[in-house]
Amino acid sequence: MEQSSRSQLGEFNQRLIRRLSVETGILERLYDLDRGTTEALVTHGFAEELVTRSDTNIEPSRLIDVLRDQEAAIHLVMDCVARSRDLTKGLIHELHAILTRHQDTTTAADQFGNRLEIPLIKGKYKEQPNNPRRPDGAIHEYCPPIHVESEMDQLISCLGNYGNDDTVIVAAWAHHRFTQIHPYQDGNGRVSRALTTMILLRAGLLPLVIDRDLRVEYLDSLESADLGNLAPLARLFARLERNAILQALSVDADPAFTPQESLTSAVIGSLQEKLDKRHTEKLAGLRQVNDVAIQLRLQSETALRKAISQLESTVAVVGKTESFVQIGGSDSGNAHWYKFEVVTTAKEKSKFANFSENHYFVKASIRVVRERLIFVVSFHHVGRELTGVMEATAFSRLESYEGSDDRESVDERFSVCSVEPFVFTHQTDPATIITAFSHWLDAALAVALKEYGDRL
Repeated sequence: MEQSSRSQLGEFNQRLIRRLSVETGILERLYDLDRGTTEALVTHGFAEELVTRSDTNIEPSRLIDVLRDQEAAIHLVMDCVARSRDLTKGLIHELHAILTRHQDTTTAADQFGNRLEIPLIKGKYKEQPNNPRRPDGAIHEYCPPIHVESEMDQLISCLGNYGNDDTVIVAAWAHHRFTQIHPYQDGNGRVSRALTTMILLRAGLLPLVIDRDLRVEYLDSLESADLGNLAPLARLFARLERNAILQALSVDADPAFTPQESLTSAVIGSLQEKLDKRHTEKLAGLRQVNDVAIQLRLQSETALRKAISQLESTVAVVGKTESFVQIGGSDSGNAHWYKFEVVTTAKEKSKFANFSENHYFVKASIRVVRERLIFVVSFHHVGRELTGVMEATAFSRLESYEGSDDRESVDERFSVCSVEPFVFTHQTDPATIITAFSHWLDAALAVALKEYGDRL
């Protein structure tokens, strides 16, 4: 991306930072903000004239101040990564001070459990307990103030020893550990997400944006980590990072010429460069991802044939059944099938489905009397240029007919069956993902069959 779309990638990163800045405060209930205004601020920057009083539950001027503080904290993180600045208590205090610059008070509980408003000490560890009361009346205990200093020293020391471990797992561990310590009177969630972004950026990954719609899943994942199971939080972080990467690969490429060049020369030069790239070993290596797709397609075909056979036996009591399973794609001359559905669903996730490269699919169809189910698993490239990244998505179409002999359906319903795509690359060993792909396919097919069964 830096080679072919440097300016576009830079703008994408800025939008990602602004989105992170908006969502991190919403997660903490600092403010509410409608989706339309959010998108305007992400696109154009944090300007007060973009916000009206009805768009948020706090004064627009205060909202912009808080958003700019949160944006400034992420820029500090990026600057530290660029300058290889070590993670220290001083840096963490600096982040906290920036994030709470326009927050003067917070709530605390006295020895009798009464809540009271106290001044917020910025850039300094807490001096009073901040243990919240759960809905069931139980107290969730964080680290006592007297032990915060030593616990933070241990956290920073441990992080320094994890340089060769999986980045997403380390980020999830550090994020949870910080929230367990809860070193500040308030602002801990915002600081922990900023530190998580620092860990990811140092590994060449993208800032982590936890959307407001994921708040429940995010909190549940932290609860699971409290009980010793870090996997849900790590999976959430991995999914968000993967989606951000796929969106980045889908941004438009920069123009291949400058205003000083003649248009003809620029086009010829760009064409020459493009043709040269096509003949490099690098592109051949990236296209090895097609081999992985073909193997997954074969696995899908086998699974769908088995499922359709079982379904036929079950629904035979309803009436006569007609079914078939078909593979297709670039090796069958019908790679253009389902292009509209794939492109449409990709756009909804801000991704680019690249049909200039090979496309493969498996189609399963079953009709019982007036109701027909078509279930498709698509394997397509992601990114405006060849990236070596493909994803599998699953969708279904339900068709109803006026009579059992009708050839044209009178009612159709299209549904995406896979909540998240299944992503793989040219470096993926198919043997290592067979089990995970089987679970993904099973879940997607179950969604389609449930909807179909409701129609019968």
